[in-house]
Amino acid sequence: MRRPLRRHGYRAATAVALACALTAASQQGARADPRTLTEVQNELESLYHQAEVATDKYNAADGKVKAQTRRVSALDAQVRAAEAKLTRLNSAAGATARAQYRAGGVPAELQFALASDPSRALDNAGLALQAQQNAQNLLTELKTTKSALRTRTDEAAAELERLRASRRAMATQRRTIERHIAEAKALESSLAAKERARLAALEKQESDRAQAKWESTGILDKVGTDATAAGRKALAFAARQIGKPYVWGAEGPDSFDCSGLTSQAWLAAGVTIPRTSEMQWAQLKHVPVEDMRPGDLIIYFSDASHVAIYAGGGNIISAPRPGRYVYESPAASMQILGVVRPDA
Repeated sequence: MRRPLRRHGYRAATAVALACALTAASQQGARADPRTLTEVQNELESLYHQAEVATDKYNAADGKVKAQTRRVSALDAQVRAAEAKLTRLNSAAGATARAQYRAGGVPAELQFALASDPSRALDNAGLALQAQQNAQNLLTELKTTKSALRTRTDEAAAELERLRASRRAMATQRRTIERHIAEAKALESSLAAKERARLAALEKQESDRAQAKWESTGILDKVGTDATAAGRKALAFAARQIGKPYVWGAEGPDSFDCSGLTSQAWLAAGVTIPRTSEMQWAQLKHVPVEDMRPGDLIIYFSDASHVAIYAGGGNIISAPRPGRYVYESPAASMQILGVVRPDA
């Protein structure tokens, strides 16, 4: 009788333990799910942020490569010109040496003393002195040209090495960008459709909350509402790009990254500004946020890794990140670093 009782007791204990475990797992899952989704959101934001930082560095290196390429081309042209000039001077120096050899190298003073016709000898002596001066000038120019050729050759070699270094930096940043984007896309694709929808809703909720908090300060009652003529042109350009995809390193016409959009928008307005958001923050005039006006650029995050153009009414036009498109969105949906004005 005792053996069946033990089996019954064992089954009962197992059932109770399993029920408790399932209940605990269910409660833990219910508690962890929102936290897990938030963690996914934070990881995605981190990955895309790192990709954007690398994109800014890539764009800076790309601009440097373009400038260095032009410099190398100009130096190469100068080297070729110096080489051609040196060839001509060497030929002229050879001709001068041969002429002196045929004349026996007789000094002009001795030619004058030995001449039977002093007046003609004086003319010949003048010509000889002029020839000697020309030869001396030729030698001086030959020396100067050789020195210039060495200098230009050294400069071209140094610039070429800098160009190669910039290209290596571009390649490194390209790999970094592609790695972060691939990781972010893999993370997003691992989510079920329902989770992606919840993630999008969570992002919008946080964006709306941040915007509401920003507007509650009364900021929209302070900022300007009228753009300058150039600002209106820049905004019109940006608005025409709405719907075009974000592509890192792109500056149009079919796709843009964040600073590609803002730099091209202001270029369309006739104002050339730096290519990257970091350089836009460093080189353009800073204005207080409460003094900004449509057309100004809002710089985001402490490392100035994102930029958008202020469209007025508390909104911006921006190229947000890979997988997204140029669109209009709340200005305070991201951490604002400050505002710069291209047409100051």
